[in-house]
Amino acid sequence: MPNTGKSTFFNRLTGSSSRVGNWPGVTVELLSARIVLGNDAVDVIDLPGIYDLHGFAEDEQIVRDFLENNRVDLISLVLNATQLDHQLPLALQIIKLGLQPVILVNMIDEAEKLGIRIDADGLERDLNCPVQLLSARNGTGFNETRDVIAATLYRTQPPPLDTLRENLHADDEIVERADALVGRYITSPSRLVRKMSERIDHVLLHPVLGLPLFFLAMFLVFQAVYTLGAPLQDAVAWLLDLLKTQALEPLAGSMSPALYGFLVDGLYDGIGTVASFVPVIILFFFFMAVVEDSGYLARAAYLTDALMARMGLDGRGFVMILMGFGCNVPALMGTRVMRSRALRWLSMLVIPFSLCSARLQVFIFITTALFTASQAPFVLFFMYLASFSAAFLTALVFGRRLKSDEPFVLEMPPYRAPILRQVLLRGWHEIAHFLRRASTFIITGVVLVWILTHYPEGSTPGGTDTWAGVLGEWLKPALDPIGISAAMSVVLVFGFVAKEIVIGAMVAMTGLEGDALSGYLATQMDLVQAISFMLFVLLYTPCLSTIATQLSESRSWKFAGISLTWSLGLAWLVSFIFYQSARLLGY
Repeated sequence: MPNTGKSTFFNRLTGSSSRVGNWPGVTVELLSARIVLGNDAVDVIDLPGIYDLHGFAEDEQIVRDFLENNRVDLISLVLNATQLDHQLPLALQIIKLGLQPVILVNMIDEAEKLGIRIDADGLERDLNCPVQLLSARNGTGFNETRDVIAATLYRTQPPPLDTLRENLHADDEIVERADALVGRYITSPSRLVRKMSERIDHVLLHPVLGLPLFFLAMFLVFQAVYTLGAPLQDAVAWLLDLLKTQALEPLAGSMSPALYGFLVDGLYDGIGTVASFVPVIILFFFFMAVVEDSGYLARAAYLTDALMARMGLDGRGFVMILMGFGCNVPALMGTRVMRSRALRWLSMLVIPFSLCSARLQVFIFITTALFTASQAPFVLFFMYLASFSAAFLTALVFGRRLKSDEPFVLEMPPYRAPILRQVLLRGWHEIAHFLRRASTFIITGVVLVWILTHYPEGSTPGGTDTWAGVLGEWLKPALDPIGISAAMSVVLVFGFVAKEIVIGAMVAMTGLEGDALSGYLATQMDLVQAISFMLFVLLYTPCLSTIATQLSESRSWKFAGISLTWSLGLAWLVSFIFYQSARLLGY
């Protein structure tokens, strides 16, 4: 079931060798790993957490499809030691299938603190299958559990798939037997008191103070990410620059100017721009894993669920939007906790409108260059309002088509101190997945943008006589009504790869920096045009990494195309309404 520590056990069992793959009969990606148990290589698959094999939620359907279409040698069923009274029925359902599971009673450390005592030997005799007590978080009983799993694999014979399918769709009445087992083998106090969790929840789940405290906590997380990430990002940029000047440039010195420009100024610099942000993403994953493992993220989902339900989302959707204000990529990857395809897609349509840190850098530069010190904060606050408004509008528009009947069942876990090893493993898996799946798209995009800004031959790199410049002229009829000049439209081409490149594109186009660049910017746009430009940058398209992640997570070109088209159309419409309204009012 959810909140049993299943993923923690999976990570401890497999280390960092997990991968994502598709399996026969299953329409979602599942984590799997190949490990050595005894003398054999064993495939371990992490199935979704479910409450009932006969339920109607998509999670249950995924598990049934997997069992119906794959010959499973052994099931390791992870149960929460503090909730065996309503988790044993799932164990009895599995046993009735003839699969003979190894039952792993996890979180035994928490059960002991609550005064719960479990007779594992008695349960094992009655259920006629191995029962192991362990704590996957701190490793208690793990080695013994691994040995039992290995030994059970040798003597277990999986049932034929046809027999399994028949039993899967049988109507099992097993609650009474589960109650009898609990009464016979489990001893617990008459009232389980989680004093510390109850005291903390009294404050953090307060109907008035709850949300403000959560916003404050997430602000501190973001502050920590970028306070620590900025010097790391500078260090990576310095190392990449050192490698370029000391090794790459001397080696490439004998190349033709065109080839040198492509490999060094185009491919290397482009990939380096993306690579310099990897430390921030790693830190973001690390801190969010800490928040999640502590049990606080579940509280945030609970606090915001009523608001998000009106837009077709649930409390988890709000958490993902909030994550997107750091970086859209990990927020999109975080939607994996939603097993409903409709809910995931709706969330992935909404997340790219979050004002990420890359867009924030562009807005800070423009507001500092063109607005007074008293105007700039209000302009920036207006951008955040526009971001939330676009996200909510998108949810309302597409929520009618992407309806999800996935129940939002939330187990409220106790507060826990995160374990460093598990946090690092989770963070490493996420960043490795991102780099593996998105790198191809990033390299392709960098190459295409370099070509656009350096050809045809003889043109000024980054100038209006390049193909990118010609594209800017083509875009002029569409962008003139929203106040964006042809020169600035060339900058938007760079922003497609990464919003951080927008400022660099201005430098490349003009050869100006600092105050001189600010002065040039003032000749290209007035205050109304500046806000219209920022609105368009906010909404028109997420960066290439975000688009690549959308594609890899949805596995649908059609979905990615709809998302991109909607973003472009909404950006133009919002900028048009703002720009034309401001001009009509005489600004």
